[in-house]
Amino acid sequence: MTTQTLPLLRHTLRETWFSTAVWAVATAAAMTLYLGLYPSLSTDSQGLEDLIASLPSELVATLGLDSISTGAGYAQSTFFGLLGFVLYAILAVSWGTAAIASDEERGTLELTLAHGVSRTRVLLERVTAILIRLLLLGVVIVATLSLLNAMADLGIKFAHMIAVTLALLGLTVLAASVSVMMGAATGRRNAALMSGAGVLVLSYIMQALGGQSDSLSWMSDASPYNWAYGKLPLANGFDWSGLGLLYGVAAALIVASWILFNRRDIGR
Repeated sequence: MTTQTLPLLRHTLRETWFSTAVWAVATAAAMTLYLGLYPSLSTDSQGLEDLIASLPSELVATLGLDSISTGAGYAQSTFFGLLGFVLYAILAVSWGTAAIASDEERGTLELTLAHGVSRTRVLLERVTAILIRLLLLGVVIVATLSLLNAMADLGIKFAHMIAVTLALLGLTVLAASVSVMMGAATGRRNAALMSGAGVLVLSYIMQALGGQSDSLSWMSDASPYNWAYGKLPLANGFDWSGLGLLYGVAAALIVASWILFNRRDIGR
């Protein structure tokens, strides 16, 4: 199959290249801003540990501050587990919503389908465009982290950089898939936006509550946030079971999107 048979994919990538570039720059800038501060903090590691010890243990566990004095712990708690999570949550719901729901509310989806393009093709090519753009951003994350790892002496293994990037992108893909599915099922932009955002917010809350007591540990086990970061990929490397859950659930949601999209009357 040549790229000439993928006009929707090529059109989407061409129309979104600027926003993808903006996200790449924003990602690199945020990582540089936060991770670049590590050398100044690590020089006073005892003071940092004393500060953390003075905080409530529940707050320390929720924010992942218990290992912030290490390069991997610092990168996890400041960027991947917090700021990066927020940035890519926004990205996930915006891109997932745009795939079907936004196009349908504008009335342009019906025009596309009127040209003999199947619904399956629209769905798959636009989901593929999301994955390609995320792959490009993943390269930016790994490249930026590698540079900062040397400059800020974070002491993170390269394989672990790939592991945490796949974890962050897995969360993004899962949330985007929820938005795609709701857009395919309803054609409503607000439904797609709220569902994708709701999954990520609920995931974070479940992970936070699940870490407070053994009786609530089931909440952490069911949280996609915990699937991504529960086994600390920056420090320990690949968590294949967690990655399998993230990408497996996302794939199931895309299959559900295909079924729902092909059964619904467009524009109603």
